[in-house]
Amino acid sequence: MRQLMQAILDFYGFKSITAENGAIGLQLAKEHIPDLIICDLAMPELDGYGVLKAVREDAKTSNIPCITVAPELGVEYVARLFANSRLRRAPVVKDTLLGIISVSDLLNKSDFVEKPKSNFELYCEENPSAPEARIYED
Repeated sequence: MRQLMQAILDFYGFKSITAENGAIGLQLAKEHIPDLIICDLAMPELDGYGVLKAVREDAKTSNIPCITVAPELGVEYVARLFANSRLRRAPVVKDTLLGIISVSDLLNKSDFVEKPKSNFELYCEENPSAPEARIYED
């Protein structure tokens, strides 16, 4: 997955650096101060949780946005992660590249991002027997 993500980012003009484990990745992040860190939760030496904790605790790296991924994650989860990043386009990956989705499409036209519910919708869900809830369903 590391090589695939690097190829995608390089193709779209992003400079990327990869590491074979979390400890090396953390060292590279401190040396190069990247714009974004993409990190696998199940890395050897230092897992993704350890990397994120160390990144957040270091003043030099604490403001770097981080995306965590795992090989078993589905397309929707990866798309949501990229939608919350500052990248212009989001790779959609599940074993192989399935496509590229623009972040604006994700945010504006897609079911990947849940639309926030109104207070009234939340009230109706919490109080299904209320008269207003029955009117709302009709």
